Amino acid sequence: MNEDVRLGLVVSGSLSEGVAVRLDSKASVEDVVVGRYVTIEGKSRRFLGMITDVKLDASDERMTFAPPDPGDTFSAEILSGTSAYGLLTVTPYLVIGGDSKAVVEGPQPVKTIPSHFSPVGLSSDSDIELVFGKEDDKRFWIGNPLDMETKLCLNLPELVKRSNGIFGKSGTGKTFLTRILLIGMLQKSACVNLVFDMHSEYGWEGSSEKGRKVKALKQLFPTKVSIFSLDEENARRRQVSTDFIVKIGYDEIEPEDMALLRQTLNLTDLAVEACFTLRKHFGRNWIKSTLEIDAGEESEELLKSLTIHESSFQSLKRGLGTITRLSFMQPHVEQRAVDFVLKYLQQGTNVVLEFGRYTDITAYILVANLLTRRIYSQYRDQTEKALAEDTKPPAPLVITIEEAHKFLNPEVASQTIFGTIAREMRKYNCTLLVIDQRPSGIDSEVMSQLGTKITCLLDNEKDIDSVLAGISGKNELKGVLAKLASKQQALVFGHAVPMPVAFSPREYGSRESYKDFTPAETSPREVEKNIDELWR
Repeated sequence: MNEDVRLGLVVSGSLSEGVAVRLDSKASVEDVVVGRYVTIEGKSRRFLGMITDVKLDASDERMTFAPPDPGDTFSAEILSGTSAYGLLTVTPYLVIGGDSKAVVEGPQPVKTIPSHFSPVGLSSDSDIELVFGKEDDKRFWIGNPLDMETKLCLNLPELVKRSNGIFGKSGTGKTFLTRILLIGMLQKSACVNLVFDMHSEYGWEGSSEKGRKVKALKQLFPTKVSIFSLDEENARRRQVSTDFIVKIGYDEIEPEDMALLRQTLNLTDLAVEACFTLRKHFGRNWIKSTLEIDAGEESEELLKSLTIHESSFQSLKRGLGTITRLSFMQPHVEQRAVDFVLKYLQQGTNVVLEFGRYTDITAYILVANLLTRRIYSQYRDQTEKALAEDTKPPAPLVITIEEAHKFLNPEVASQTIFGTIAREMRKYNCTLLVIDQRPSGIDSEVMSQLGTKITCLLDNEKDIDSVLAGISGKNELKGVLAKLASKQQALVFGHAVPMPVAFSPREYGSRESYKDFTPAETSPREVEKNIDELWR
């Protein structure tokens, strides 16, 4: 505990609702903020907890009805801190010392609370470092706890063992948080990444909240990142050096891909069923053959023999027409994108797939689902083979998707490959990083399987409840989340951190931040040269 910033004493409380701390007369209630960490010095052990509520109280109720006159500063000073005082609610999370087990094994989850009149003070930097560790070859600095200078570090190998989520309403900084987290994975080589970059923010360069251009993964890690693009013209205009231009053949699309697009393309259930029937009848070229069916007696006979209603067929044909009008769609392609993505991933190269001008959700869902299903199938086969032959499995793969509720809403989550990956919890060395501003739209079962969640400000009650569902101390964290600033503040909790933390993400976009993000093996002279080139 920081002895210079003692706050007060424990006066009551419970393990389920937290402890009440009465502020000392010298401590100002205006200087205490929700989300700040405090250390409680119990009789035989030390506790680390978070301030989850701040309120004013009085020992005599009459004072609330007859307060001293505003001009009577003398009476106000006499009463403040004695008859009138501040009261904090603190949720203890960890035992951080003083107990033999905590000393030997490190911080332990709390199973009791501190005794009456235990002194409480603001946590010191050393307390936070003891819990979260220092930056090393596994831990990556993502920001600083609120009102503290110490570094908050995440254990990235632990993080990627499960699927994770980044949430927050539009404009709160989800993109910057995601980019920082991806940089950490590249720096610490915790995994290999496949990023479906809907708005071209993660590959070559993006823009800051103030509209200034900032460098992204390819410019920071040129040997570790490859850029694939659906839009060659857009990449050329932005002067982005691409490694592969993605084209999708009609014959690569399966009925399962169309089923996921049912809502987006406004397909009826019978139209989706017709996909499976036509695929069985025509084989791999079912889309081309379906589009060639014209009105007439011959087509009527065909549909009748396949038991496909005319209205269902027309609904399907309109949907297929929407897809095939996308310029990256071709009747047939010689080089399958999925083969090249797999090749790069297996070499340990991270892949960012930019969508360019194809920001329509139809294109995003189609391509992300199509590639992921096939890549996941390959990962599953390779993992099972490695297990059978007792050889090294493929490197952990993290797939990053935006607009996650489109893939993982309750109606389709059980059918999509993304729902399968989230539920399997890295069974085949493959996990998700989902990014969304509407977490309430994601299936509750999928949300419960996300190991670590990082959430910026949310103002929708359903979204807040969805993110915090199943978390111990939900009501207390709800208050912390509601008090976050609209930008550059977030709350992280779950598998990869020993306790919830409200923090300010580290700076992104300055010369100094780029030095921190440079690969560890780069020499200082080369770092300076690269920085000069980036900022030239």
